[in-house]
Amino acid sequence: MPKSDTPKLDDIDKKILRVLSDDGKISNKDLAEKVGLSPSPCWQRVQRLEKEGVITGYRTLLNQEMLGAPDVVFVVLTLERHSGTSPEEMIDKLALLPEILEIYLTSGSSDYLLKVAVDGTQGFEEFIRRKLHEVEGVSQSRSSFSLQCFKQIENFLPE
Repeated sequence: MPKSDTPKLDDIDKKILRVLSDDGKISNKDLAEKVGLSPSPCWQRVQRLEKEGVITGYRTLLNQEMLGAPDVVFVVLTLERHSGTSPEEMIDKLALLPEILEIYLTSGSSDYLLKVAVDGTQGFEEFIRRKLHEVEGVSQSRSSFSLQCFKQIENFLPE
């Protein structure tokens, strides 16, 4: 959303967004209580924030370790310049790989940054050999395993 179209958020809106960022399953009654509103006006504000596109959805966070893919690898991809694959086609192909959690178009010498969930080095090797390097247009990749995550949030709400 361009800056000129950015909705004006008052302190109550920001409180609502902070509470929902921490607990998207909170009841409207409990949300209203936490932000100092009665339930009806609170619900109307949430509906407005959704309609304006400030709230884009609600998610469930999964424990990757319990699902068998505890390791996070960051992969920097460089594409072949003359592969005939458009950026849109590349994104579509990468998005089909379920191990890829996030895809970013980047500036600089690389084209994409991927966040990938795998089960150790063997799982990563299989992902690279059997999936990622089979995607037409990938020239090279560099990877780094995450050793430990110290901060993980989904949103940033400017003051």
